[in-house]
Amino acid sequence: MQFFKKLTAFFMLSLTAVSAVFSIYQVLPKATALEYSETSDILINNTKEVIVNSSNITSEKTSNTESTIPASSKEKVLGKIQETVLSPYSAPLSYEKVYLKNSTGVTIDLKTELNKKINIDIKKCIEPEVLIFSTHTTESYMLEDRNYYTDKDATGTTDSTKNVVQIGSIIKQKLEQNGISVIQNSTIHDHPQFSGCYDRSAETVKSYLKKYPSIKIVIDIHRDSVNYDDGTKVKPTVEIDGKKAAQVMLVAGCEAGAVEGFPNWRENLRLSMKLHQILEETYPSLARPITFTARKYNLHLTTGSLLLEMGTEANTLKEAEYSAELVSNALIKLLNSL
Repeated sequence: MQFFKKLTAFFMLSLTAVSAVFSIYQVLPKATALEYSETSDILINNTKEVIVNSSNITSEKTSNTESTIPASSKEKVLGKIQETVLSPYSAPLSYEKVYLKNSTGVTIDLKTELNKKINIDIKKCIEPEVLIFSTHTTESYMLEDRNYYTDKDATGTTDSTKNVVQIGSIIKQKLEQNGISVIQNSTIHDHPQFSGCYDRSAETVKSYLKKYPSIKIVIDIHRDSVNYDDGTKVKPTVEIDGKKAAQVMLVAGCEAGAVEGFPNWRENLRLSMKLHQILEETYPSLARPITFTARKYNLHLTTGSLLLEMGTEANTLKEAEYSAELVSNALIKLLNSL
């Protein structure tokens, strides 16, 4: 009898623990306004100026990590992280492994654009031919791979080893190893004031174009943010050669409606399409569909402008770094063909 009493007590205790963990999932807030963290060089939840639709997300597959939300923690759990593949193959427009979502109202013939010559000549000279910078310089990543986020998980930092500057540094190193001269600017454009960061980064780009007329390719490195309505953060990953890589996305703009002063936008679009094609050919599903929008995002400053979204805030830094290596390989192939 004593044995059965102990067994019953153990069962009830286990059931209570399971219920406690389950209740945490039930009380997760749908939306939480995050504030600055206690660390002075960390920013949390900057409002992005590059807005990507998080609705109508089509997932190719999802996976659940082994980590679980702790029943007791000094950190406040704010929501869940859902790891998934955001399939490029759901894009409304496609041709020869180029997938594109068009929200501009401008008609695009992918075949015609893709078959036109890109008027850029990479000479592999001593002077820099590629400029890398970030408008949203402080955008950063998770430092741990888990299925929840807390009030201590910053989405931005001025530490250049943990934000998108680090991603740009990897691309710079890889391109230089292949004989392409690159210059990287690490100016923080979005902190301490976020508003006006595109104006500030435009001045940075203009100053480099004036100083180095040899620059032909300008790459703005960003990190995306995709969320479900219940506050769940989307972690888009794809496995390549046995390693998890953060999915990437190219953003292309155009002159339409009230957007003016962007007459050569098709040349930038062709460049993005060609890079996207190489990425899909080499690393299927690494690249989400190209987002084609009636915005400038400083892409109008050159005819060789690229805007790259490297993962989301739910991806780990390690995943984004791996993606930077893969994107670099595709960029090298693209630039060698010009």
